[in-house]
Amino acid sequence: MASTQPLRRTTTEGDVQTEDAVETKKPWNVIVWNDPVTPMAVVVVIFRKIFGYSNNKCTQLMLAVHHEGRALVWSGHRERAESYCVKLQVSGLQSTIEQDA
Repeated sequence: MASTQPLRRTTTEGDVQTEDAVETKKPWNVIVWNDPVTPMAVVVVIFRKIFGYSNNKCTQLMLAVHHEGRALVWSGHRERAESYCVKLQVSGLQSTIEQDA
């Protein structure tokens, strides 16, 4: 999902100079953290409602959260990651976003 774009500078004469340096836009990851309160079946329903994933994918993500303590549930543009994070939090799940390494 990372895209690269060459850095460009325009001189006062209107010439465009392209540098060798490349700017990389890294995706933002939505992470859901395990909590001891929310039932596993509820987590599956929340994932399905928010992301529209299949029951199978939602169950796999829920099990990853349960067994590993966290799971990456979505990755992409920052604004959408923030929106998903808020929706998850409003639904009662502990979630954060982080930029891909």
